[in-house]
Amino acid sequence: ATVVFEPQRGYGAACLAGLRETIRICENEQPVKVVVFVDADYSDHVHLLPLVIQPILDDKFDFVIGSRMTGERERGAMPPQAVIGNRLACFFMRMFFGARYTDLGPMRAIRHTSLQQIGMVDQDFGWTIEMQIKAKKHHLRTTEISVPYRRRVGVSKISGTISGTLKAGTKILYSIWHYR
Repeated sequence: ATVVFEPQRGYGAACLAGLRETIRICENEQPVKVVVFVDADYSDHVHLLPLVIQPILDDKFDFVIGSRMTGERERGAMPPQAVIGNRLACFFMRMFFGARYTDLGPMRAIRHTSLQQIGMVDQDFGWTIEMQIKAKKHHLRTTEISVPYRRRVGVSKISGTISGTLKAGTKILYSIWHYR
């Protein structure tokens, strides 16, 4: 594993730093086929990553989301505002883009070349929804796989606080409108 340090705050900033590292690896060492994103708060079952990656390795899909909404969720793993926000965002993506998602799931895998093609730019709360909207706009072959989800270790800075929930919700809705 390679640990990448990103001094700028924001989920998207951290993901972009990791993406820059994959590009460096491709240039200097070996090609990267699949890039995986997963939260490091114990909520995702990382031992299931092979199930999320395999459809890409089999060349059936370009982008795979682990859906917490169709998988088994431990009681209290997702606060009500997270469940409602997910449903609302997925509804708007279906309405405006024809994208049929059930979740903005943090466990996701994408073909490296597809990730470069869609050109991610968001540096904070809009990262996941930007990826899903751009995947649809770029006609990536996309699927969701049901994954279990458990209570995280610690308190979420987003769904665990009123200000975090409001900031993330606003950014997600803004992102939907922006890409519309």
